[in-house]
Amino acid sequence: MTSHEIDYHIYGEEMQYVEIELDPQEAVVAEAGSFMMMDNGLKMDTIFGDGSNQDEGVLGKLFSAGKRLLTGESLFMTAFLNVDSNKRKVSFASPYPGKIIPIDLTKYQGKFICQKDAFLCAAKGVSVGIEFSKKLGRGLFGGEGFIMQKLEGDGMAFVHAGGTLARKELAAGETLKVDTGCIVGFTKEVDYNIEFVGGIKNTVFGGEGLFFATLRGPGAVYIQSLPFSRLANRVLASAPRQGGKSKGEGSILGGIGDILDGDNRF
Repeated sequence: MTSHEIDYHIYGEEMQYVEIELDPQEAVVAEAGSFMMMDNGLKMDTIFGDGSNQDEGVLGKLFSAGKRLLTGESLFMTAFLNVDSNKRKVSFASPYPGKIIPIDLTKYQGKFICQKDAFLCAAKGVSVGIEFSKKLGRGLFGGEGFIMQKLEGDGMAFVHAGGTLARKELAAGETLKVDTGCIVGFTKEVDYNIEFVGGIKNTVFGGEGLFFATLRGPGAVYIQSLPFSRLANRVLASAPRQGGKSKGEGSILGGIGDILDGDNRF
């Protein structure tokens, strides 16, 4: 194996965290901001890229970091190395309510494709790269641009899904239609494209967007019930307006209440 072999345990229900056990000289890499806690005896280091090309000189490091830059992520990641003579543990927390998904890349022929903000952490040696879309419609309207993230190697990786998680095993030729933001990731055999919803009423009044993703098997697909973008939009919609007055969401009067109390600005 080229990746470090790690043990792990996932705790919690709605707000999960993953605890990773490292043998001496084993390491794990993680996105900045996901660290929760660690035992004494672990060395934390900021690395250029994902750590998979650290032995290939300056060009290898630049290539590794450049892949992350194209996905909109930071050039740097954080590595946690066990420099102690005993096993030590480090934990990483999910950024918002949902589930942490362990991905054993050896079971997916060494490659898994995911949303660019889904990656949480992985055994050192796993490559965190880019997956270019070969289809114009998918790139323009997929909500993820032409680029998604791909995890490659033979180690463990962990990705995060918002809300409740659904795993669908698609047979050859079987198709699943999904809201573009609800896709967490899928195996490399799955064919991914964008389809127009169609219909004037659906387009103007549907409120579900103009496009949805079509995923065609064979392969496994992970779906999330609460994309972060949807959560953020709901929070913004419920935030108080100028002057500190709320929109009255959930009340019987709603917007009428704003008019009655003198706040008639729309």
